[in-house]
Amino acid sequence: MRAISTTSRRELLSSFFPPQGKAPEEIHAILKETLGKHAPSYATVKNWVAQCKRGDFSTCDAPRPGRPKTVTTPEIIEQIHELILEDRRISAKAISEQPGISLERVGSIIHEDFDMRKLSAKWVPKCLNADQKRQRCQSSEQLLEFFR
Repeated sequence: MRAISTTSRRELLSSFFPPQGKAPEEIHAILKETLGKHAPSYATVKNWVAQCKRGDFSTCDAPRPGRPKTVTTPEIIEQIHELILEDRRISAKAISEQPGISLERVGSIIHEDFDMRKLSAKWVPKCLNADQKRQRCQSSEQLLEFFR
């Protein structure tokens, strides 16, 4: 999809929406005719018209009130990463106790930021490259030979 400049976006919106444009019912009918079942609801179109009347032509999300995420700071992410590198068998509960953050947040950091999962009681990357797979196979074969 081609990016639209702010000026052309305003021209496009002003052709549909007031003060020059059409009523929400007309706009919804046109969108429904054009987009079919993918058209936005009438309530959405009505909100768009109200926004345009106020002069708000922005298509970006406005900042929302509420407490920002302060747990996932780079320092805490690094601390969790160091804990995992020290002991790959460490549990998520033990990790959450160290920096004093929730178990859910630890799981989110491990799974989303590090892209790791628990396999045979060890934290491992989800996607191994060919060299890592080969190395793991070789070390597994060596362990088998050692214990035979």
